[in-house]
Amino acid sequence: MNTKKNETKNPSSTPTYIPSHLSAKLCTDSNLEGFLYASVMEKVLRSASYSPLHIPKLTSTHNFEFRNPHIQIKCRSRRNNNGFVVNASDTGGELDTAVVEKEKPRALPRRFQVLQGSPTPFGATAQKDGVNFAIYSHNATSATLCLMTPSDLPEKRITEEIPLDQLTNKTGDVWHVFLKGDFTDMLYGYKFDGEFCPEEGHYYDSSQILLDPYAKAVVSRGEFGVLGPDDDCWSQMAGRIPSVDEFDWEGDLPLAFAQRDLVIYEMHVRGFTRHESSKTESRGTYLGVVEKLDHLKELGVNCIELMPCHEFNELEYFSYNPVLGDYRLNYWGYSTINYFSPMSRYASADARNCGINAINEFKQLVKEAHKRGIEVLMDVVFNHTAEGNENGPILSFRGVDNSVFYMLAPKGEFYNYSGCGNTFNCNHPIVRQFIVDALRYWVTEMHVDGFRFDLASILTRGSSLWDAVNVYGNQLEDDLLTTGSPLSSPPLIDMISNDPILRGVKLIAEAWDCGGLYQVGVFPHWGIWSEWNGKYRDTVRQFIKGTDGFSGAFAECLCGSPNLYQEGGRKPWNSINFICAHDGFTLADLVTYNDKRNLANGEDNKDGDSHNNSWNCGQEGEFVSISVKRLRKRQMRNFFLCLMVSQGVPMIHMGDEYGHTKGGNNNTYCHDNHMNYFQWDKKEETSSDFFRFARLVTNFRHECESLGLNDFPTAERLQWHGHVPETPDWSETSRFVAFTMTDSVKGELYIAFNTSHLPVTITLPERPGYRWDPLVDTSKPAPFDFLSHDVPDRELAVRQYAHFLDANLYPMLSYSSIILLLTPDISS
Repeated sequence: MNTKKNETKNPSSTPTYIPSHLSAKLCTDSNLEGFLYASVMEKVLRSASYSPLHIPKLTSTHNFEFRNPHIQIKCRSRRNNNGFVVNASDTGGELDTAVVEKEKPRALPRRFQVLQGSPTPFGATAQKDGVNFAIYSHNATSATLCLMTPSDLPEKRITEEIPLDQLTNKTGDVWHVFLKGDFTDMLYGYKFDGEFCPEEGHYYDSSQILLDPYAKAVVSRGEFGVLGPDDDCWSQMAGRIPSVDEFDWEGDLPLAFAQRDLVIYEMHVRGFTRHESSKTESRGTYLGVVEKLDHLKELGVNCIELMPCHEFNELEYFSYNPVLGDYRLNYWGYSTINYFSPMSRYASADARNCGINAINEFKQLVKEAHKRGIEVLMDVVFNHTAEGNENGPILSFRGVDNSVFYMLAPKGEFYNYSGCGNTFNCNHPIVRQFIVDALRYWVTEMHVDGFRFDLASILTRGSSLWDAVNVYGNQLEDDLLTTGSPLSSPPLIDMISNDPILRGVKLIAEAWDCGGLYQVGVFPHWGIWSEWNGKYRDTVRQFIKGTDGFSGAFAECLCGSPNLYQEGGRKPWNSINFICAHDGFTLADLVTYNDKRNLANGEDNKDGDSHNNSWNCGQEGEFVSISVKRLRKRQMRNFFLCLMVSQGVPMIHMGDEYGHTKGGNNNTYCHDNHMNYFQWDKKEETSSDFFRFARLVTNFRHECESLGLNDFPTAERLQWHGHVPETPDWSETSRFVAFTMTDSVKGELYIAFNTSHLPVTITLPERPGYRWDPLVDTSKPAPFDFLSHDVPDRELAVRQYAHFLDANLYPMLSYSSIILLLTPDISS
């Protein structure tokens, strides 16, 4: 910050006049006659004689209190038509007086013709002869539409203000106006006035330019991770005024894959191609992903789940990290600012063209994915927003109508079921309609194929001032629900599930929240919702690493978790199976570390989950013996094979297909670096090893009719075995699970997992006239771990097992898994 000391040693008694449009706003609070804006405070403070190191950087226009003992700031109660007085004095000196004048209205020619407008639809809507603006606010006393040019935006300068008349521009609780004129490169926002009383849930501040919750593109900073003007982390944002631009979809239509056929890939848009080894033209962008879609096609992926792509502020956590010597960012993006806008700084063209490039590049990604037979799901965060708690910024929802959009306690405190400072008031009538409108927009306008809902249990909680009469039309018997109580039939979930547009897309719930509500297996589903199956993850991790007591639970996982989903009328494909996800260990780290290593996050290793059910295979860290490294690769193959032979929908986390490591960090939310970047050079190094195995196993799943069933397998199709046929061992100490599965394409499969530290020779089921041939054995080095037809000396490798297979036997090493195929016995 540039500072300059007052050159006059003895300040003149003449008052310094400061235009109020640069420096102040008048406050109607009876206890505070003058309420200073940040810029006037800095201007007054700079005029005083004291060290520039004491000048604070002011980023808020409310709750200001300056505690420097050398400066006294007072707001006098007297007021006249010209302004009010601010006094500042240094130690032992005279008072400097600043008289702040109210700005006189400037007579400027109107650029726009102002008409009444319509209360629907919400947002800014382009029509053939102008643009309609409509926004909901129940508690505001006045509203002003603010128009800005891109050059005015960084200066927080309003190009033109249009006050909305309560009689002509308001219908019910909706403020609206219709404008005619030239909207080329024009942006917009709103100012709302009303009561500023946090105790009653109101945060109205007419000095703030607010983002329209329905804005379709957000314009602010242009480059990811780069500070705004004056090193501001929260640069002024505005919405793009839409036009009737047409995107050429080239006839794109929904792929509408049956969910049981999906293989999902959880991806971070920036991280997928940001590493220099990606060699893409537009690294870290939507178009960068397009350049690498063929990798996913090769892997066997037919559905990508994009981590948050709604507009968010990656500088939200911006702070120096002394451990790495860099700066912490909100890299993952789970802190939404606007739910209709694609993240502008994921576009190759940044924020140029007023945000239209981000919209078109996202559409291009969806279109190109569909061309390759890949559906696109979005990870959406409707549980909280970036505005945080009472100390957070006023960006949009809080300034529009805080008590409506957030779940509040009786004295205005924010409920924090999200763990991020606030909780979106999802089941409020206005808010749930807003969420449905946003989801519809992404389906109809952006062509996405479905959604994964972060901390979805919050969507089932009762809203503030829960009223059964308001929601259901009548009082329910024994209705004692309070704010935040779990609802058996949440209105929002009901609306989404029965919406004619949304009920046909994929709907996946992360069925828990940070308030202790855990709904895996019991999430309200209307027969169509799926769940991230966290119990699958935990059970599989325990069994594969050799923990006693999990053989029966592991068998349930292989069958699609009927213990969780069958009784409620759901199917195996309602279970989204995963071993690893963005939060937690990667697959490689799961077999490398017993304990998290999160010191790089700058939080003294206190963040992240400490219960990971991981096993380092005997030695901690990366620098270990060759035998431990071999066991780790075997365990990675065991995990991946289990994921692909389980009923339900498998989900792969980005980078696990080549063994990406984050060095034991299981909470990399703040790192925009190699920890989170897909390293294409590493993938190429292992193309003949783990990536090859992952690719072959994933495509084998697609080839098998029996590994993606529409219903839970029965005894007619599946038989359980132990070390001998038809004798499964479900005892507490059992570490062996095997089964045969009839398949209309492959004939019959024999699949077995030995997670004991001891090898075992198993007896195979007898099938007269047939023999079992090896296909997968995770104990073998590549390429013999998967005996595809292009493996050199494949016949020789098969003959090495001949004496065992002729006797209907097969030797399994410790911590290994196999797939055998039933084939006609030509010799017989």
